[in-house]
Amino acid sequence: MKSIVCQQFAPLNQLQLQELPDPELPAGYVRIAITACGVNFVDALMVQGKYQIKPQTPFVPGSEAVGRIIEIAPDVAGLNIGDRVFANLFGGFSSQAVVPARRLTRLPDILSDGQAATFMQSYLTAWFALVERAQVEADRCLLVLGAGSGVGLGAVDVAQALGVRVIAAASTQEKRDLARERGAFATIDSTLPANDVKEEAKRLSGGGVDYLYDPVGGELGETCLRALTDDGQYLVIGFVAGIPKLPANQVLLRNRRVIGVDWGSWSGRNPELNEAMLQEVLALIVAGKLHPVEPHTYPLAKASQALQDLEDRKIAGKIALIP
Repeated sequence: MKSIVCQQFAPLNQLQLQELPDPELPAGYVRIAITACGVNFVDALMVQGKYQIKPQTPFVPGSEAVGRIIEIAPDVAGLNIGDRVFANLFGGFSSQAVVPARRLTRLPDILSDGQAATFMQSYLTAWFALVERAQVEADRCLLVLGAGSGVGLGAVDVAQALGVRVIAAASTQEKRDLARERGAFATIDSTLPANDVKEEAKRLSGGGVDYLYDPVGGELGETCLRALTDDGQYLVIGFVAGIPKLPANQVLLRNRRVIGVDWGSWSGRNPELNEAMLQEVLALIVAGKLHPVEPHTYPLAKASQALQDLEDRKIAGKIALIP
């Protein structure tokens, strides 16, 4: 099989496309021929050794893949050769994978392979954040930073499905247009000075936003905390621009709340709850109430370029690798 291999933690251009032996098929596993693999910001961090989790090298990156089952271990029931499935795995930047049957999800036909390979992390993070952690209420106002990214667009889409009014802050017109297509009632150019973004969010919301969804961090996240109204909730999703130094007085004086959102570790500890959440999100996609973007695609051999373009924020939406 063909795989992208990280031999050692190094710059993205050091990733190599290699021919590897097909792995054996243990009991309880199935083999899938991968048709699309999602590319996430965390993949770029991981191969450079910048992520808090550092896998043993060499390794194959990639955690979200879609494919068709081509082989099933004798003890596995309920799956068939040819089934199209989503696989939550480690090693998705490959032409095939061997995956525990319990980590596969059958996919509705409404999702293309590219959409199916790229919606999971973004949409389940958004659902976990907005429904489980913040328990958002309809007709309240949400400011989404980094709204043109996959994670940001997922939050815009989920929020509008929940009846929340969304302001989307993003760095290009293309990204802002994508956010409007997914239900944002207003957008802000996030390349403006951070204080201007905050003031525009307060103006558009009529005095302050009820929720702040922040996968960006840095100065922008720290400043936009001040756009929250009394009892507003700041959802910490990530910090691609650096860890913000949140002023505790701004939390205390307005009774604001800061809420951490780590869907990845939570889902690992709560697989049954996560599966129920996934099925709820899939049902809304089938019903036409959620609308994952069709990703930009790169051939598997161009994985380094895909990761670099993602890290440089050149891409609006999501990226998938196609073996």
